[in-house]
Amino acid sequence: MPLITVSMFPGRSDEQKATLVRLLTDVFLKCCGGNWDGVWVMLEEISKQHWAFGGKLRSDPDAKPAEYSQGK
Repeated sequence: MPLITVSMFPGRSDEQKATLVRLLTDVFLKCCGGNWDGVWVMLEEISKQHWAFGGKLRSDPDAKPAEYSQGK
């Protein structure tokens, strides 16, 4: 049984999460086959204090968003 794991910042509504789970499951089944009950999706909400890019915590006020997208 496949397990799809999504790590993301908190803040999405239950409706957004339900849509994401449904769409991920649908795409997996179209690509790889199987049945709806056989695909598991796990959503992990990770706070910005526990997420880092380029050696800086995402919660760091000195970190600029462009630094993350440019890999600096």
